[in-house]
Amino acid sequence: MLTVPEAARRTGKNAETIRRWIREGRLRSQRVGTQYLIDEDALAEAVGEAELIPRVGGDESATGETLPNLLAALQRSRSGR
Repeated sequence: MLTVPEAARRTGKNAETIRRWIREGRLRSQRVGTQYLIDEDALAEAVGEAELIPRVGGDESATGETLPNLLAALQRSRSGR
């Protein structure tokens, strides 16, 4: 799963372009709180595989930091309800 800024970096587009694609229905996403999460397959579908900038490493940001598992955190927060 990618955040909007990560999807923008992967496609070489502006983050607002990614948000517009989500609003228009061109790009499928899940909303977690105030943030949209985009599946990499959905992003590849929306822009075409050839346009994606290759991902380096596993679950790391562009600076090498480990990315949080936002879906797991959301599930944990909702399990107490």
